[in-house]
Amino acid sequence: MSSLDDLYRRVIMDHYQKPRNRGEFEDGALTVNMNNPTCGDRIQLQMKVEDGKVTDARFTGEGCSISMSSASMMTEAIKGLEVDEALARADLFSRMMKGEASEEEIEEADLGDIEALQGVSKFPARIKCATLAWKAMEKGLRE
Repeated sequence: MSSLDDLYRRVIMDHYQKPRNRGEFEDGALTVNMNNPTCGDRIQLQMKVEDGKVTDARFTGEGCSISMSSASMMTEAIKGLEVDEALARADLFSRMMKGEASEEEIEEADLGDIEALQGVSKFPARIKCATLAWKAMEKGLRE
């Protein structure tokens, strides 16, 4: 195993064991529930959107380390973004999971911890785990 793979594994486990933005809002948040019936992952994503900008995001749910760490990373990544920027980030993430995003695109986007999930693209059965929270975000922002 390369040291980069080891680093990515540690980043994923850190987000799984100490998730960022885990919890619920008390009032008026945009709420989306999604699940992955193949493996049992489920998520409730809540976002606060004001003046076309995602001002805050939280999640609750249960699932594997990939799905829960991806949700943690995603909520961190979209805070403060305009809705169209958050959707563009979701599109890039989806293409990264399918192996369709170029290295330049990924580097240019400055994805931070999200880059640790790149290796998931080698495991087709786990791609749905990694994209669950992102699909919930897209659904919420588009509807």
